[in-house]
Amino acid sequence: MAANITTEYKMNDKIMLIQIFVVLFLCINLLLITTFFTKEFFYTTMRYVLFAVTLMSDCLFLFMSDILLILNSRYTIQMWLCLIIYLVTSMYFFVTPVTLTAMTLERYVAICLPLRHGELCSPRNALHGILIIHSLSSLPCIVFLSIFFASATYGSYTQGRICSVEIFILHTWQGHLRSAISQFYFLIMCITIVFSYVKIMRAAKAASGEDKKSTWRGLRTVGLHAFQLLLCLIQLWCPFIEAALLQINLMLYINVRFFNYITFILAPRCLSPLIYGLRDEMFFHALKRFALCGLRKKH
Repeated sequence: MAANITTEYKMNDKIMLIQIFVVLFLCINLLLITTFFTKEFFYTTMRYVLFAVTLMSDCLFLFMSDILLILNSRYTIQMWLCLIIYLVTSMYFFVTPVTLTAMTLERYVAICLPLRHGELCSPRNALHGILIIHSLSSLPCIVFLSIFFASATYGSYTQGRICSVEIFILHTWQGHLRSAISQFYFLIMCITIVFSYVKIMRAAKAASGEDKKSTWRGLRTVGLHAFQLLLCLIQLWCPFIEAALLQINLMLYINVRFFNYITFILAPRCLSPLIYGLRDEMFFHALKRFALCGLRKKH
């Protein structure tokens, strides 16, 4: 009994700490999203449009996953509600890495194919890109849930359960299929980023003067995208590790799951504001101007 109370207190402490991180992250992202809409140049330029997509995607994903974390710590919920939450979180889990890949390709076009950049990265193509990103991101979830709908009984939708992806896996092969689809997506994204990195590196070595400086900056941006993608990829393996630890020790499982949430869910989504919000000179000046104006109005 005492051990259960201690475990509950520790879980509550961890959940409260996560709330601080999530609220801080959401506040920073909302500030950046507001800044994005202050200048017409940002929402008519593809790389800033894609940056805004990652910010909005990250906000929605973290908000929904945080609600799920709070609900799972205290309550069971009916499966139909869990389905809706899973649909949103699963899709937006993929939106961020797919958008990062699109941003990498945009940098590749800007540096390696500068004469075609205006044509390929027009505002119209940016909107088409957003539709393609969301279509590709929703595909794994649609496939997985279609198999679940075909296998589940009608009564199971009203059952109260702890909401997690495992409750939709009715057969072992479903879990293997989900893992295979996710890893296939990330393999394609990794190949795309490595290809872009190599091409930009060659362009950086061949460039001179101001072009060289701009190209190396683009190379660093692609490198940071690759690091983000690596963290997202590791997240795919976390459920397997957590499931094994749950069989060994409950507190170890709780501690590792907390570490995984901070490192592989929060951290990759905190890098987007740093890469474009602070490293990008034009966006940083707009952000600074917007923040300072807000402070002056308060005084």
